[in-house]
Amino acid sequence: MKPPKGTKQFVKAFVVFVLLLFSGSTAAQSLDDRVKPIVASFKGKVSLFAKNLDTGETYALNADERVRTASTIKIAVMIEAFARVEEGKAKWTDEVVLTKEKKVSGSGILGELSDGLKLTLRDAVNLMMILSDNTATNLVLDVLTTDAVNARMESLGFKQIKIMRKVGSGGESMAGKDPENKKYGLGMATPREMVLVMEKLERGEIVRPGVSKEMIELMKREQGRNAIGRSLWNVPMASKYGALDRLRSAVGMLYTRNGRIAMAISCDDMPETIWSVDNPAYLLISRLSEVLADGLAKN
Repeated sequence: MKPPKGTKQFVKAFVVFVLLLFSGSTAAQSLDDRVKPIVASFKGKVSLFAKNLDTGETYALNADERVRTASTIKIAVMIEAFARVEEGKAKWTDEVVLTKEKKVSGSGILGELSDGLKLTLRDAVNLMMILSDNTATNLVLDVLTTDAVNARMESLGFKQIKIMRKVGSGGESMAGKDPENKKYGLGMATPREMVLVMEKLERGEIVRPGVSKEMIELMKREQGRNAIGRSLWNVPMASKYGALDRLRSAVGMLYTRNGRIAMAISCDDMPETIWSVDNPAYLLISRLSEVLADGLAKN
């Protein structure tokens, strides 16, 4: 028995209608379907948030959970330094002095330089962001204080971004004295708030447009590209990464052809300590940054 005339055309039209109706949700699911298997293969806990600033589209996975920041908290320290100078409460030419007692281990170069070396505040901030120099960070915090950094974050609306102390020890903030916060070490944040910091910087909404731009330009000069954008060498990026024994953290802005995509990715509780550029978390963050940049691209 043949179907009534026009039935086939009606069925085809109906199928097309249904596909169009659900195309938006399918696109959203496809990114989730791509991210979840990658995360599931990783031995550790992953939290992330990403946003295309040009479309407003976002992707979240445990985005509002507090995470250890490691050196990504230095973004907050940088902001307080630039704000302090803008307010006339400090000068970039202010002098900080390197001493044996102020040297701390970990990333950076100042630990290898001579005691008594004099630097400007701007030199120290540059070293903190470009080389993630821990000693330089503490020299900056000697000028700013950890409580001032946290107060600045609060004033900007970032309630979850807190620095607890100087790198290593000392300079403990009020937040750092809370026993509940000891587990975070140097600092804590949520991926969502770290992305919002990057968005405000990119939109010129921190301090003033010219100062925000200067901070973004400084972040574009970070040396080392082991995590976000690792395989995307042709894509300009502003970034800050952090590392502890079993944690890798990265915050960045990828300037892709399909939009400015900000992301913050934290990988913690890894079963092994691997100090290598091929640490599984670095490779995971690299892969996730590719998928997020593609999945959040403008149509």
